[in-house]
Amino acid sequence: MRQNAAMALSTAFTEMLGVRHPIALAPMGGSAGGALAAAVCRGGGFGILGGAYGDAEWLAREVPIVAGTGRPWGVGFLTWGIDVAAVERALEYGPRAMMLSFGDPSPYAERVRQAGALLILQITDLDEAKQAVDLGADLIVAQGTEGGGHGALHGRSTLPFVPAVVDLAAPVPVLAAGGIADGRGVAAALVLGAAGALIGTRFQATAEALVDPSITKAILQGRAQDTERSTVLDIARGSQWPSKYPARTLPHPYLDRWRGREAELAADPEARQDYQDDVARGAIPPLPVWAGEAVDLITDLPSAEDLVIAMATQAQDALNRAGRR
Repeated sequence: MRQNAAMALSTAFTEMLGVRHPIALAPMGGSAGGALAAAVCRGGGFGILGGAYGDAEWLAREVPIVAGTGRPWGVGFLTWGIDVAAVERALEYGPRAMMLSFGDPSPYAERVRQAGALLILQITDLDEAKQAVDLGADLIVAQGTEGGGHGALHGRSTLPFVPAVVDLAAPVPVLAAGGIADGRGVAAALVLGAAGALIGTRFQATAEALVDPSITKAILQGRAQDTERSTVLDIARGSQWPSKYPARTLPHPYLDRWRGREAELAADPEARQDYQDDVARGAIPPLPVWAGEAVDLITDLPSAEDLVIAMATQAQDALNRAGRR
């Protein structure tokens, strides 16, 4: 990495994507919509839409918002939940990059390259990292277990995992993900050898995120020690997420009710109907509150554009302080 005259941190990631700061928006399904991705782009980061399962109407509504910035942008999908048609439909919009997470990306890698988009693959262990290199990924996201939302059941913490992936994948650039919520975390990612950071939970608490106000409030009040990784909430809400990817969330009544009884919950359709009924009457949030271990660093609700700039400045300051020491 190096510092240019404008105080921007230039890395292999910023040069590859044509952005100012080594900060990327995690493609959080549904909540990372066009307004949030656009704000990240305007701040000098790389905005990635949370395309999730490739819903055509959602993409048609959200893509023009971020594409209208004239800045490089991307789109991300849940690999286990999409098909070739979803990938090809998204590529027609001309994203600078497509990110694939959680599942086997091999059926889609060549189509992404043929469309002229960069291929970003998120990985959760070294075997997945090797596969990403073999598939010719342009950029690899190394996700540690501190992150909010879904991750590997037997994954590793970000601090030791990222440099291991950096060493394995070189010269392919790596982004660090998991437990990063401010510029100090971005600086740490760079010191570990990553070319930048992919950030999720922090961007959930911004003015542009597509989230219910109750979720924003929970994140602002959340504590790291209260987050928990579990498959209970996926089972309760009838989600088809593979069980190998539990999710880190803030506390939830159904976690307390069914913790350690996942098989029983899966076999009880009435319990799953109870969950839907509780959502309908407002007794529980419309979605689990995905949140990483850095949640207690989040205390305000800024514009994502301002947040990117603030994190970049804080990262530079942190690196300068470390250099003086």
